[in-house]
Amino acid sequence: MKKFTLLFIIPALLLMTSCKHKLSYPVTKKVDTVDNYFGTKVADPYRWLENDTSKETAEWVKAQNAVTENYLAKIPFREKIRETLKKRWNYPKYGIPFREGPWYFYFKNDGLQNQSVLYVRKGIEGTPKVLLDPNTLSPDGTIALGGISASHDGKYLAYSVARSGSDWNEVIILEIESGKQLPDTLKWVKFSGMSWQKDGFYYSRFEEPKPGEELTAQNKNHKVYYHVAGTPQKSDRLVYENPKFPERNYGAQVTEDERFLILYESESTTGNALYYQDLTTKQAGFKPLVTGFENDYTVIDNAGGKLIVMTNCKAPKKKLILMDPELPDPANWKTIIPERDDVLESADLAGDRIISTYMQKALSKAFVYDLKGKFLHEMVLPGLGTLTGISGKSGQNIAFYGYTGFRYPTTIFKYDVKENKSSVYNAPEIQFTPDDYETTQVYFSSKDKTTVSMFLVYKKGLKLDGNNPTLLYGYGGFNVSLTPNFSIGRTIFLENGGVYAVANIRGGGEYGEEWHKGGIKEKKQNVFDDFIAAAEYLISEKYTNPQKLAIMGGSNGGLLMGACMTQRPELFKVVVSQVGVMDMLRYHKFTIGRAWASDYGTSDTKEGFEYLYKYSPLHNLKKGVKYPATLALTGDHDDRVVPMHTFKFIATLQEDQEGCNPVIVRIETKAGHGGGKPTTKVIEESADTWSFVMYNLGMEVK
Repeated sequence: MKKFTLLFIIPALLLMTSCKHKLSYPVTKKVDTVDNYFGTKVADPYRWLENDTSKETAEWVKAQNAVTENYLAKIPFREKIRETLKKRWNYPKYGIPFREGPWYFYFKNDGLQNQSVLYVRKGIEGTPKVLLDPNTLSPDGTIALGGISASHDGKYLAYSVARSGSDWNEVIILEIESGKQLPDTLKWVKFSGMSWQKDGFYYSRFEEPKPGEELTAQNKNHKVYYHVAGTPQKSDRLVYENPKFPERNYGAQVTEDERFLILYESESTTGNALYYQDLTTKQAGFKPLVTGFENDYTVIDNAGGKLIVMTNCKAPKKKLILMDPELPDPANWKTIIPERDDVLESADLAGDRIISTYMQKALSKAFVYDLKGKFLHEMVLPGLGTLTGISGKSGQNIAFYGYTGFRYPTTIFKYDVKENKSSVYNAPEIQFTPDDYETTQVYFSSKDKTTVSMFLVYKKGLKLDGNNPTLLYGYGGFNVSLTPNFSIGRTIFLENGGVYAVANIRGGGEYGEEWHKGGIKEKKQNVFDDFIAAAEYLISEKYTNPQKLAIMGGSNGGLLMGACMTQRPELFKVVVSQVGVMDMLRYHKFTIGRAWASDYGTSDTKEGFEYLYKYSPLHNLKKGVKYPATLALTGDHDDRVVPMHTFKFIATLQEDQEGCNPVIVRIETKAGHGGGKPTTKVIEESADTWSFVMYNLGMEVK
């Protein structure tokens, strides 16, 4: 039963008291909704905010944004930060070149273009020309490229576009030589690659959702199709579906020589099954390579009729194996590169070599092997940082890679595989002096005595007097690793005396699958304990104090923010949650949320409900508590972590908050989970976020 009990909304007023800004928030109506979980009744008074397309929700969003804009507009240095970021952002940025057929492709952004432009050149020294400029697709830059894939002969380019940040994609095809767009457009594509075989490609899609449910309805019945360039989508050949398991996802990959079609099957973000077809024979249907979802398997390529596969099966830090499709039993697998102490992140073929990328204490290392797994040499990398990707091909001696660090803007290198020599291919020039700062890596003990690592970045000559404004960033989930990276927005904070910290907490992948599993399901509290211990370390070592400490995280990291601020509100002065998962009892009921159950579990089981209810941010807010100054960010087109998470959390927090710390929400229009966001919106969001952080930490902007 749903009964409206309070007035929906009243105009927001900004009142001045003894606080700097004492906010009056929109009063959000409540409904009489109660769920019964295994005998525990849980109220959900803001359930109506789950309807993201209703007029009522739209009015609520408008009122909340008005309060937020009014608050941010009063920050004296907001415009100064915005203008500084805009100037500093204005430098050419390059992507890693890659080759198909005679063409080399690469992305470039001149500086402030909303979307990066795809260039192509014939041969490595050829004259570059614009192949695809996404900035022409929409005046505000909110139509972005989702992905690209060129046919192996270099005849066609398939590219996907996403509108307003949604995960839904449309796929369009170009003739590369002429630049002519073909008439066929593929719709309702999501969580899909485009893998070419001859003049067509394999892709995955869902059925068209009902009108009004495009951004919230559960995505079920994922199917794989084959599309021939120049034909209508209705003619696409259905390659695979599995109606017995409508919640499973499927993806297709063709090996470089177009011999094998690989089918990936998954139930969540962890673990997958593998199947294959030999496209050179009349093989009917798919044959299994690996069944079950206990481990991860990624096919690198075909080598002489056998598949090079990266896996964590019996190797938590991953290894490389050779798998014979005709003899797929694990007893017949041959290890090419065995597991080592460092975490294997990726393996790429270049020339007649395998370039394997590892994480060593959350820093990148790369080693080169021959195709039989014999170690040849280590790649010499520019310093302590992160490889952002490697682009190479079998039989081609030249490869490219990207490299970045906290003080090192992303730089593109050209790599001679045989000579093991790197040279700078594209280096950025920015208004920032890296030598004025230093990066250190420290270690601390968590609640259960587990040792956790953390990166610290700050100006040289930092005084450990306990008064430095500090921002602690974390994620802690889904095997995602936080490694050094460069951020223009962060430079504002650093040059004004801020300390930036990144904690490599459990749930992530920095130390392998065991590290990941140490922070999932019933062990999720370890993630929060690690992050809280990181904050306590920063305080005990005199980097900062609770009145000078801000925390930030996005998506699963937004969940981390919500859990830590509800468990230890006195420990932090500022919290920034970006597109966070806040309602742990209902997250799996929207779009692709069910796939996160491998990390979270669900409230559908008694055990799952009990541990989720203990830390779910929405359900652990308490009236009358002095919570930190809080800025939550979300997008109205986020169909991954749907905005209801942020809406319900903020409505509850505004009601419960005691004291003067502001609680505001920034709801971006025509934006989603973050992917494809135009530069204009990125700069605006970055300026508002850093303004909020620095203002509430009592910083001055020089």
